[in-house]
Amino acid sequence: MSTYRVIRCPGCHQFTYTDQYGKWKLCPVCGEVISLERVPIYLEVDDFSQAEVLIKEVERYLYRSGRLDLTPAEVNLIREKYLAWLHAAV
Repeated sequence: MSTYRVIRCPGCHQFTYTDQYGKWKLCPVCGEVISLERVPIYLEVDDFSQAEVLIKEVERYLYRSGRLDLTPAEVNLIREKYLAWLHAAV
């Protein structure tokens, strides 16, 4: 099973995802070449569809709150909730 990493383009700040094996990602919005060694990873998920759902929810949350990014505490909370959801699904 592949792992997908939710990241954010440093150029246009669009959220996107990539698999765990890549070293570079081309931003689908602005075309920036993203170094996956240098960009923060928001979350690692097991399926690309989970990454897509998470991205939509985070973007919706940021839009409603009028903010540009998540705090480190919010990123940790998302990670904890995702792990709890995984354990409950087993």
